[in-house]
Amino acid sequence: MNVRRSAAVLAAVAVLGAAAPAAAESSPSPSPQPLPSALYGDADPQYDGVWRQSLALLAQHAAGAEPPKAAVGWLTGQQCADGSFAPFRADPSAACDAKTMVDTNQTAAAVQALAALGGHDAVTDKAVGWLKSVQNKDGGWGYTAGSPSDTNSTSVVVGALSAAGEKPGEVRKGGKSPYDALLGLELPCTGKGAGAFAYQPEKDGSLTANADATAAGVLGALGKGLLVEPGKGDGAPAKCVKAATPEQAAANGAAHLAGELAAKGHLLAATPGAEDQPDVGNTADAVVALAASGDTAQAEKSYAWLEKNAAGWAAQSGPAAYAQLILAAHATGADPRDFGGTDLVKQLQAAGPAAPEKTTKATEKAEDEKDSDSPFGVWWFVGVCLVAGIGIGFLISNRTKRQQP
Repeated sequence: MNVRRSAAVLAAVAVLGAAAPAAAESSPSPSPQPLPSALYGDADPQYDGVWRQSLALLAQHAAGAEPPKAAVGWLTGQQCADGSFAPFRADPSAACDAKTMVDTNQTAAAVQALAALGGHDAVTDKAVGWLKSVQNKDGGWGYTAGSPSDTNSTSVVVGALSAAGEKPGEVRKGGKSPYDALLGLELPCTGKGAGAFAYQPEKDGSLTANADATAAGVLGALGKGLLVEPGKGDGAPAKCVKAATPEQAAANGAAHLAGELAAKGHLLAATPGAEDQPDVGNTADAVVALAASGDTAQAEKSYAWLEKNAAGWAAQSGPAAYAQLILAAHATGADPRDFGGTDLVKQLQAAGPAAPEKTTKATEKAEDEKDSDSPFGVWWFVGVCLVAGIGIGFLISNRTKRQQP
């Protein structure tokens, strides 16, 4: 997701830069604010706080690990009154206004994570309502409300709609559905980049293949989100055929990705001068897309490459990177706790708030034995607790009420 994220950051910087008043040279630089303890990662969350938090929660859910309640509460608390999410609101108690940089990607990612965890219908319903309200006339979505549709944003919103129980094909604007927008962003089956998706049309209207957008487009055209169950298929990539349906568009995109991955097992960075540099993040996304499309053979081969080469990248990149790898493991049926000798789940959890310790039967037994050694005996202790509990109960009750979001 490197290209989409870079474009989003640049767009946000441009808008913020234009809106910010010029500061006097003598003005002191503001002191950096401490990051919320419930937030995953220690990098500046200004542009991706909600995104990486959502991926972290979604990945833990995929791995069967319960995320800390504080982390979930931080995410739900980031929502604006209209249902949208900004990348990061340092003061969630302050109402969102026209200067709050909300976007479709953060909102859709939050919906996918919270829908997977369950119990947050009020939050997800309001978010889906906002996403529907900013749908473009071509059926798709741009990164921000009103911006031109792009494959990545449209696809992540499709994933949110599906996660929330909606039928993406029935969510229309001007008679167009998200699938219409995606079909318009796929390259034909002839020429360079056959079957791939473009991020957006070029200024002259032409389409340029983009691996990141193609991985997203495959999932979007299949009506799937970031969390994909292990794929089912014959393991063979389909041939590119002119797409008249979203399913065929997905098959075309998967065939393109499989062809790009076949040579070395990974995708290459599109940065000029870095032709031989592996693109680990996009490779992980491609693995998920291929698994979702049924091309399990190439998905497993590229996942094996990730196991050998991606641990260092994830350690350097942070929570969202660990989450991408966990989601790739889940899509291929692999164990994220044994990722080439690395426990991805443990590494991800270490980047977030500490989960409350759970009392085990062994711990309870040890405590009982300890109490039995007391010269006053267990029943004396119980009697004291009954008396003290009358007063302490009110304290705990009030404290709990104050701590509830």
